[in-house]
Amino acid sequence: MKVIGITGGIGSGKSEVLEYLRREYGVYVCEADRVAKTLQQKDTDCYRAIVESFGEEILDEEGELDRAGLAEKVFVSPQLLERLNGIVHPAVKEIICQEIEAQRAAGEKMFVLEAALLLEDHYDEICDEVWFIYADRDVRRRRLKNSRGYSDDRITAIFDSQMTRDAYLERCDRAIDNSRSFDETCVQLDSIMDRM
Repeated sequence: MKVIGITGGIGSGKSEVLEYLRREYGVYVCEADRVAKTLQQKDTDCYRAIVESFGEEILDEEGELDRAGLAEKVFVSPQLLERLNGIVHPAVKEIICQEIEAQRAAGEKMFVLEAALLLEDHYDEICDEVWFIYADRDVRRRRLKNSRGYSDDRITAIFDSQMTRDAYLERCDRAIDNSRSFDETCVQLDSIMDRM
């Protein structure tokens, strides 16, 4: 089974790429953020560790984590972001490694793992290839304003907390430009998949 890591900055269109690969090629897709959300549900070990570390002000009325509020808090502080990642990411990685082994045992041909911090958390060590999905900064900014309603300040803070395009390019095996129409992105993806 081939394990493909997919990464890129926020707003680069990774979700769209994953959906295309799932729909057109039937690949197995695992999204680290979905695993993290499951692990952060109320009364889990991750949930308790986060509340202990950040305080009860990060909870909503139902006592669940206010993920948007927590994200806003940590994206402006590298120390807080590092603290949160130190709680969540080891647990996420453990689950993902178990899932890779389960899919390998089930005879799956390709496992696609998407993680925004794929390189930072060394998932590249368990991937056969890493693909970098990128889009121009102004395109990403426009997408984030339109789809998520983010302010310019919030977008800039998130961009500043993520790796640069050059750093991604140095460490990834393939780069896929998702700046223009998605049809153009699909041509690139089809070409890669045909060769594989």
